[in-house]
Formats: sequence, structure tokens, C-alpha cells
Amino acid sequence: MAKSKIKTYSLAEMKDKYIGKEGTKEREKYDYKLRMDVLGHMIKKARQERNLTQEQLGELVGVQKAQISKLESSANSATIDTILKVFKALKADIHFNVTIENKHLQLS
Repeated sequence: MAKSKIKTYSLAEMKDKYIGKEGTKEREKYDYKLRMDVLGHMIKKARQERNLTQEQLGELVGVQKAQISKLESSANSATIDTILKVFKALKADIHFNVTIENKHLQLS
């Protein structure tokens, strides 16, 4: 009895097929949302590591608990200023990498 070979796909191939190829509007929207979700989870984890409630973190940052909750569920609506304030209140470093045409940029 001959075994049938099952085709496997990489995550990149699945994204290309079901979300859109890199550079398309749909793919960029997906990738942005994913990054914002990851950022929100990082904020939540850092807050929990510091044993702070959302309300306590909000007080340190100068925003309402609801905004911290919204930020943790997805950082989509947050300004970069708010995100920086949150990480500063958490005493956590945040690093940005900028790459232009495959060249990594650093601040001097």
C-alpha cells in the first residue's frame, strides 16, 4: 500500500496564501496588529512582574485604569508618548530598531 505524501506549509507560506503577500495592504495591517498585540502583552507581563494593578500603573502614568486595560489588550490606540511613559513607570527599558534598505541604523 503506497503512502500518500502530505504537503506541509511554512508559516510564511500560510500567511502569503491566506492573509496576503508581504507588501500588500492586508499583510501590513495584519503584521501591524500582531506587533501591537505583542506590545500589549509585554506591557501586561511587565506590570505583573512589578506586582502592580492596572489602576496603580495608570496612576503612575497619569491615565485611567481603562486606558491601561485597553493598552494591554492591544496597543493600537496608544501614542508612542503613552507607551514610553508606561515603560518608564514600569522601570523597563524599551529599545527601537530602525532598518532602512537592509541597513541597521543606530543613534549615536
